[in-house]
Amino acid sequence: MSNKIQELQNALVSGFIDHTRASKHTFKPELLVNDGQGRKVLTSINTHLQFCDKFWFSVAFVTTSGIACLKQELMELERKEIPGRILVSQYLNFTQPEALRELLKFKNLDLRIATDSNFHAKGYLFSSSDIHHLIIGSSNLTANALTSNKEWNLKVSSSNSGSLSQQAIREFMKEFDSALPVTSDFIERYELIYQQAKAFSQQIKQECSQESEKSIEPNKMQQEALGNLSTLRAEGKNKALLISATGTGKTYLSTFDALNVNPKRLLFIVHRANIAKKALQTYQTIFKNDKTFGLYSGQAMDSESDYIFSTIQTLSRENHLAKFAPDTFDYIVIDETHRASASSYRKILDHFTPKFLLGMTATPERTDDSDVFEIFDHNIAYEIRLQKALEMDILAPFHYYGVTDLSIDGESIDDASMLNLLIREDRVKHILHYIDRYGCDNGDVRGLVFCSNIQECKALAEIFNVHGLPSIALTGENSEEQRDLAIERLESCNPVDKLDYIFSVGIFNEGIDIPCINQIVMLRPTESAIIFVQQLGRGLRKAQNKDYLTVIDFIGNYKNNFMVPIALYGDESYNKDTLRRLLARESCFIPGSSTVSFDRVAKERIYQAIDTANLQTKKDLLKDYNLLKYKLGYAPMMMDFIRHGSRDPFSYVEYAKSFYHFAKQQEKDALPALNDNELKLISTFSKDINNSKRIEESLVLKALLMGEVITIDALALIIEERYGYKMNPNVVSSVINNLNLGFVTEKHEKKLKSIGKIYGFNVVQLEEKTFCWHPDFLGYLANDTFVQFLIDSTNYAIHQYNKQFKLSDFVDGFQLYRKYLRKDVFRILNWAENPVAQNVSGYMVSQDKTNCAIFVNYHKSEDIADTINYQDDFINESVFSWMSKSRRTLTSPEIELFKAHDINNLRIPLFIKKDNIEGKDFYYMGDISPRNESFEQTAISGVSVVKIEFDMHTEVRGDIYNYLIDE
Repeated sequence: MSNKIQELQNALVSGFIDHTRASKHTFKPELLVNDGQGRKVLTSINTHLQFCDKFWFSVAFVTTSGIACLKQELMELERKEIPGRILVSQYLNFTQPEALRELLKFKNLDLRIATDSNFHAKGYLFSSSDIHHLIIGSSNLTANALTSNKEWNLKVSSSNSGSLSQQAIREFMKEFDSALPVTSDFIERYELIYQQAKAFSQQIKQECSQESEKSIEPNKMQQEALGNLSTLRAEGKNKALLISATGTGKTYLSTFDALNVNPKRLLFIVHRANIAKKALQTYQTIFKNDKTFGLYSGQAMDSESDYIFSTIQTLSRENHLAKFAPDTFDYIVIDETHRASASSYRKILDHFTPKFLLGMTATPERTDDSDVFEIFDHNIAYEIRLQKALEMDILAPFHYYGVTDLSIDGESIDDASMLNLLIREDRVKHILHYIDRYGCDNGDVRGLVFCSNIQECKALAEIFNVHGLPSIALTGENSEEQRDLAIERLESCNPVDKLDYIFSVGIFNEGIDIPCINQIVMLRPTESAIIFVQQLGRGLRKAQNKDYLTVIDFIGNYKNNFMVPIALYGDESYNKDTLRRLLARESCFIPGSSTVSFDRVAKERIYQAIDTANLQTKKDLLKDYNLLKYKLGYAPMMMDFIRHGSRDPFSYVEYAKSFYHFAKQQEKDALPALNDNELKLISTFSKDINNSKRIEESLVLKALLMGEVITIDALALIIEERYGYKMNPNVVSSVINNLNLGFVTEKHEKKLKSIGKIYGFNVVQLEEKTFCWHPDFLGYLANDTFVQFLIDSTNYAIHQYNKQFKLSDFVDGFQLYRKYLRKDVFRILNWAENPVAQNVSGYMVSQDKTNCAIFVNYHKSEDIADTINYQDDFINESVFSWMSKSRRTLTSPEIELFKAHDINNLRIPLFIKKDNIEGKDFYYMGDISPRNESFEQTAISGVSVVKIEFDMHTEVRGDIYNYLIDE
């Protein structure tokens, strides 16, 4: 019996008979759902596409959004000449003609359509060598079905000679052979039928809408914000700031709030006249004839209407401002409030005394140390960022593609690339190829291109025109009238006037409203997450006949590539491992039906940027500290960073020994000083106890700091009820030892050569199975500042542990695929003292011979000595091949221990990092067991080693496996 067949049998037993049976995850039967927590049907389909040698799709409906979800993988399969057959249906004329056109572009696909009205099958079949994988259930080839709808699909595996595989392929081929081949001619005929059906459907909807005559109502976000604004006013507040992602309806929100307040006079301030006009129209729509409305900008100088809409450029001039008394307006709205610290805005704010002031912005963060929050007394009425807006379905979904920018004559596009490289013919062909392949939702592109500089912007627009894509370049040199005309042409339905693309540099990051944009092309490095989201936001506004936004990001060798996952996923933790995990999982953590995908080289460039970036420079740490301080109105603590979604505050611990150390540098006299012992305690607790890698110490510490009684039994009960596992009895003595800093070692003076225990502290003790403070420690608790920062550190540790804890990934102290330093590993394994690193090397057996942690650097340095260039690698997701330290034989003590692992219950946890550039921490890959028949004595450069194959207790998750093995 082959290994694969045995693995398949184990998986079938695990899936259908006994879930505790260890088996290969790839073969295990599984219910595929979209759960909104990171599980998507799309993930499984993409994974099988990556490893198949041929595939068959049978779906009733296919849309351009569904193809967009899979396009990156389909293009890679086309490159590798992997054949696929796709059978779709004309059922209800729901399949989109444009989707059929997109599929026809793939040379490796055989596309057919069932024109019988009763065809409604939905299944995805993949062949991988002699194994077939079948996904069958409710998901059609649409973005919603693959990512967000409540769908049930069963994934099962079979050998290619199994009856299930044979039956599935036989049934597919019977329908496929009787279906009609899809050609361009067929699509042209079908489109007439499709458009007629679509027009009829829209007519019915319009008639129903007219019959209901519903007025415009606040959306979910607006309802919540309106309630908060009312509460603030009830509390006597006269200012508020609304932080709301582009496209979520800030202007309508201000209108609804004004309707509630009903001010006699209102002033709406913006920075561009066309925005003022659109805001006026919005207010007219809601208020109808109850108020009078006027513009105060350019040639229109209406100062008498009830509600005035003005530009900052006009109103900030002395002669205009003097026309209005300070109490003229009861209610003032400032749009794009992040500009409000500018002198022109300050002049207006200092002049007027409204009863209520509302600021609105998508990006209050400033990089010039200006405190926008102070202007509004730190009253944040509501905050909705991009990710939350996508979850609430307020914005149009997007499909993002990270594409490798072209290397020309061996030279990659990077931050310093000259114009001649940026507009080379082969680069232009590269860009044109991918904007055509990734396309847009309906085939009628209305695109916005962001360029690196003015010369590139103008040159590429001219080149696009030559290639038959009507385009125009807009920069800061163009007038507002020229910009407005270009926008009108982009929105136009007249083929003579219509533009396909606007090329832009230095403008259009904000302050424009072009709902029809369905493709954004990024030809510049990501300068910051804020700018990326602003540019992405240009295309996220919903519009009629717009299904989604296509985003094509050409990724060169830019040093700021690490900003891409920060911006896409809204993750501001600046935690490298978090960024790697998000990047590896691609679409899993993008809300709704939006997707993210990268080609292999682009993804590797981002990984490299994450690895090499310094995400903890004092400048950046200080910027984020001050920003949160501005937002709150007081000096933040670690938990303030957690509550307000900012940087992972452990960055400050890693940079400055503790959060207190960093805060003291900024607050100086405002923050009381700690003595040397207090500083050492707060530092050691922050770095080595409250680092969120083990929970027991932090739970004991939290209970004692809160004055609660906590016994060993109570701790065990908390662990079982809150986390679902039984506490190891050996943990108790380890917890006491760690809280008394017995585990931690430090370098002593005398040239820092000797390493020993940290000088003696007595912090906690056990009295009749109850944890309590040691008398020696009580004096420290009298210092309120010390206690405040210790509580904050402890709360942070518990919060972060809870956030990352997942019982299904928990293995006796460790979380699968979480990263740990060596000292974390030995502490969790209950070692009494942190061993010296030189003694550990690649592994070390505990004194009681109960465990041996193995540490592997997967991709060795090129300059590594031959005698230690061990050949450690995965044979597959379930088997790991490993070499012992040099000068070991089959009779060496630890090798004998490995051989008898099942007798002496030796625990062998495996920890791997990709390479040294990743840092000092390792991914926990799971526990492993040596294959008894695999022990082999061999040699490296004439020095003996022992080679062993280990079975993984848990098959390695696909994204982590691919990341580690990829060169």
